[in-house]
Amino acid sequence: MPELPEVETTVRGLARFLEGERIARVSLNRADLRRPFPPDLVQVLTGAKVTGMGRRAKYGLIHTDRDQTMVFHLGMSGRWRIEPDTPDKHDHLVLETGSGHVLALNDARRFGSVDLAPTARLETWGPFASLGPEPLGEGLTARHLRSAFAGRIAPIKQMLLDQTIVAGLGNIYVCEALFRAGIRPDMAAGRVTLPALTRLVPVIQTVLNESIAAGGSTIRDYAQPNGELGYFAAAWQVYGREGQPCACGAPVLRFTQGGRSTFWCRKCQK
Repeated sequence: MPELPEVETTVRGLARFLEGERIARVSLNRADLRRPFPPDLVQVLTGAKVTGMGRRAKYGLIHTDRDQTMVFHLGMSGRWRIEPDTPDKHDHLVLETGSGHVLALNDARRFGSVDLAPTARLETWGPFASLGPEPLGEGLTARHLRSAFAGRIAPIKQMLLDQTIVAGLGNIYVCEALFRAGIRPDMAAGRVTLPALTRLVPVIQTVLNESIAAGGSTIRDYAQPNGELGYFAAAWQVYGREGQPCACGAPVLRFTQGGRSTFWCRKCQK
């Protein structure tokens, strides 16, 4: 599933073609993705001006001058195609701007979603109401994590994936951040010291920023809006590297936590 860096990369790519533009035409080529498109989506977006772009957790945001924001989630295989040469059977939503740009939301598996939400009340809108702070924002601090983890025996890795604690973190980047911070992924969250959490927070931000700069990680069908594949996977130090040597020489290990694979180094993470 595209994670925060992939969504951020997507939003930045779309902004070059959408921000400040008026949407001249909206085409729906089916009734739904994971759930039905909003019944008034075409009416609200047609003729609307895009006033800004953004991201919340793993959701992309397209703000309009009609006080409505189109919220999209890429699901497992969703991606936006910009100026596609030919239509594709999986282009389920197509936007055309007044200056002639064409942008198609392509989702072969249809696990993505599109919603409309009042722009002024986004923070309290359904899926956003319980989200924790953004990992790249000022709200993510060592003291926030210490408070959220207090008394918790669940492993720190699973707690970091809890979207009510930190919004937008996914499996790949948590594995990589815990490795760089030297923290065992199976350590009880409540036992992680404040100095370790103080070390972890900037590492999380560095890993995410490095991935954004690299265009994200390529997983299955993910690609940037311009069609290029993200290449942060080349920088993975533990994720997906079971049995391969860590930089310290010890083998990278893998085990399952909460139905997800965890990759780590027994020697580097204590």
